[in-house]
Amino acid sequence: MELLQLVKQHAPITGEQLAEMLGVSRPTLRSDLSLLVMLGMLDAKPKVGYSIGTAYRTDAASLTRFHRLTVGQVQGVPVSVPETYSVHDAVVTLYMANADTLLIVNAKQKFVGIVTPKDLLKVTLGNPSAGTIPVSMVMTRYPNIVTAKPEDAVADAIRKMLAHQIDCLPVIVKDESGEPEIAGWITKSNIVHIVAELTADTE
Repeated sequence: MELLQLVKQHAPITGEQLAEMLGVSRPTLRSDLSLLVMLGMLDAKPKVGYSIGTAYRTDAASLTRFHRLTVGQVQGVPVSVPETYSVHDAVVTLYMANADTLLIVNAKQKFVGIVTPKDLLKVTLGNPSAGTIPVSMVMTRYPNIVTAKPEDAVADAIRKMLAHQIDCLPVIVKDESGEPEIAGWITKSNIVHIVAELTADTE
């Protein structure tokens, strides 16, 4: 990757300098730089700039393998609940499943929305009777949700997560009638495990 080569040659180097060398704007590079820092390929120090990270390999074999991965190859099994669940039931499920997000399905098992702890907190704070509210009243509804498809590149999924500051992406496929079904999900913890495995393979 040209970005890594430039950092290797000129480290420490700022994002502004990299953007100038590549002929792009700083915001355009931001998600790529964040991705490489997250993968351990780059280190970032405030007021100093970027340098090569500890996970970098001179043959870049792990990075090449990473860029070939698709979401469908690494997606996990999501925690989903029916839209008729109460807010109280949703809170219990979040903690019992140790999940950061719940995917919501309708009676036909089609994907209709997501709920996060923040959504549940908003409705329950100072509202003792909020526990009985259906989760469908507080969820973010599809299609106003950032999602991924099984054939998407994992790197692109990470860029989406970084750009929208979210911890997971529902992986969605469309049925014959065009309705969304849950194929899985990809989370930041998925990514960390992938990177750990790829890095371990090169050691």
